[in-house]
Amino acid sequence: MNTFKLRVLAAEKPFYEGDCISLVIPTINGQYGILAMHYNMTSAIVPGVLKITTPDNEEIFAAVSEGIVKVEDNAVLLLVDTAERPEEIDQNRARRSEEMAKEAILQKKSIQDYNAAQAKMARAISRLRLKRSQNINN
Repeated sequence: MNTFKLRVLAAEKPFYEGDCISLVIPTINGQYGILAMHYNMTSAIVPGVLKITTPDNEEIFAAVSEGIVKVEDNAVLLLVDTAERPEEIDQNRARRSEEMAKEAILQKKSIQDYNAAQAKMARAISRLRLKRSQNINN
């Protein structure tokens, strides 16, 4: 089984460091898969769900915010603002955040406010989607 080195670093703390069989990341063009010996590249990460498969066939899911990924010489570095496991997500807080973002979008104050609200809503939606898919209550 071919593996590669993976480091997922969030702004607050490291999320994962170790060997990996496969990685699925959210990009502007949709979900993108990375396997061992992937060609060198960089890409933007958008809010969504990250999936890591370890050599033990454990699947680790996380809701991630925007960031960047770099693949180089069979090693992957993923830098994101936030990375949260399903059990770390407060579903009620995520719902409130989504509602506040919707309200901010409707107010259309400025293009900067609109873009910030869009990003906030995307993050809230990805957190809720991950929480629901893992059937973990909070």
